[in-house]
Amino acid sequence: MTVFDRELRGLVKSLQATMRAGAGRAGLAAPQIGVPLRVLVYAVEGRSGHLINPRLEPSERTVVADEACLSAPGLWWPLERSYMVTARGRDMFGRPVTIRALGMLARVLQHEADHLDGVLFADRLPADERERFLQAVPS
Repeated sequence: MTVFDRELRGLVKSLQATMRAGAGRAGLAAPQIGVPLRVLVYAVEGRSGHLINPRLEPSERTVVADEACLSAPGLWWPLERSYMVTARGRDMFGRPVTIRALGMLARVLQHEADHLDGVLFADRLPADERERFLQAVPS
């Protein structure tokens, strides 16, 4: 059970600051900084915020676009994702939040929610593309 306390609010603020500090970062998930909580932050196209314990409802319509991740800096790879999602979760005070997102914001929410489940975007690539991606990752 999530406790909506000062510590959680501090985590959200820390995630936001870390995300803002990195050029080109559109989102960040708590596990990426070693915190095993289901918390993500985003800042895309003038919309920013956070979600705690998000649940995503993807649309059937998909789109392929280049995607990148801090786990493989400098590499962008085409990946199919839902074009639109409805994300439901809580804010840092425990209040319900619903976000209807499309395009890039939908992609970022899906990408960061994947991190909460231990999934990297390369895990979603077809096997042959994943192999090419892994060969391109600098060692």
